[in-house]
Amino acid sequence: MRAVVERTTSETRVRVKLNLHPGEPEYSISTTLPFLDHLLGGFAKHGRFGLEVLAEGDHEHHIAEDVAITLGQALTRALGDKRGIRRFGHALVPMDDVLVLCALDISGRSWFSSTVGFRYKQVEGLSTELIPHFLESFAREAGITLHLRLLEGRNEHHKAEAAFKALGLALSMAVEQVGGGIPSTKGVL
Repeated sequence: MRAVVERTTSETRVRVKLNLHPGEPEYSISTTLPFLDHLLGGFAKHGRFGLEVLAEGDHEHHIAEDVAITLGQALTRALGDKRGIRRFGHALVPMDDVLVLCALDISGRSWFSSTVGFRYKQVEGLSTELIPHFLESFAREAGITLHLRLLEGRNEHHKAEAAFKALGLALSMAVEQVGGGIPSTKGVL
């Protein structure tokens, strides 16, 4: 359950290596956007994924979007036909004043819904509009249904970080091997 995906456009160069079940999870992330690196580090660490991301580009929007696209494609490739996975995952993550709920379904049908909003235009140097855009782009490319709910809190850094950690935890649950068949009454995902 691993994949390497590269994406090269006139705006960016991105390489993502994802291992969903490493022996000992390690991550190395360099996107030129330090706060995005931090968020992806929390996603990998708490999801217990092996993750390498190397990205560069002409603009923060293009870099964040293309990393999300490439990570979503890597997840799809790593899962293959999705045989034996749990499929559904959820997590509740507190970070000081913030409480975020994440629920997802690796259904092959993309949907993104979030109430994690931001009061300021930037957090730690990253445009806050890129955070939901990243998550939506990831969900679309991965073919997952992703719901995030801010249940409590105001700290902008904590909201973003809790959302990515919750995503990692929920995804880790959903990709867990629990059987041999396709987890769908339809027989396909």
